[in-house]
Amino acid sequence: MRIAAIVQARMGSTRLPGKVLRELGGTPVIAWICERLSRCKLLDEIVVATGDSPSDDVLADKLNRLGIHVFRGSEHDVLDRYYRAARAVRTDAVVRVTGDCPLIDPELVDETVRKFLDGQPELRYVSNIQPPTYPDGLDVEVFTLEALYQAWRQAEWSSEREHVTPFMRNHPELFPQDHVRSDLDYSHHRWTLDEEKDWAFLSSLVRLAAEEGMEPKQVAFRGWLGLLERNSDLTAVNEGIVRNEGALRSLQADRKVR
Repeated sequence: MRIAAIVQARMGSTRLPGKVLRELGGTPVIAWICERLSRCKLLDEIVVATGDSPSDDVLADKLNRLGIHVFRGSEHDVLDRYYRAARAVRTDAVVRVTGDCPLIDPELVDETVRKFLDGQPELRYVSNIQPPTYPDGLDVEVFTLEALYQAWRQAEWSSEREHVTPFMRNHPELFPQDHVRSDLDYSHHRWTLDEEKDWAFLSSLVRLAAEEGMEPKQVAFRGWLGLLERNSDLTAVNEGIVRNEGALRSLQADRKVR
């Protein structure tokens, strides 16, 4: 089975515009994500799916210069963008990662993919977000191309098309599912990049890792936890922000689009 990671990213974030090209430890956030994903053992391809609006031209150009595969599609119908990207790279299954997760963990991605593969041919969707037990920013979802096609055909609400997987998650009777859970609940940690406070937190975390002699882009999940245990005051920098705030706002403004 061919498996591709598709990273959704665009320049027009409402809360933190241009965040995917901000440099973290001297490297653009989007390059952090792709470099970390490149260490996964179970991925055949990595592609960044961005929008087709002029505002995303600079991101597409940067990705091309970095040698990162880029696909361009609908700016707002991200489900359509994902489906067309998956078809373009001729994959059998998709790993969904978002462009606000610079600390995405290769081992956790592989663990999620392995559970998905072990459940074939029955399973159509596996994630580590139902319920979330890992830090916000380590979210991984895996699903078949057939599941993506079915969602693409049937999803009617704006929230289902903007966020790709709600239709699958809301219909377990159509999409047999399984989930990866941590032994302990770390979901109170916030390692994602949506606000200026998140940027301050991640920048400080990466700087501390380098000061302790680590190579930040290679630090794994447990390494970040250990670093935060030794610098516990750092978690206060971006605490109190609602997890998945964008998805909640989409639900509040939900409307039928098809």
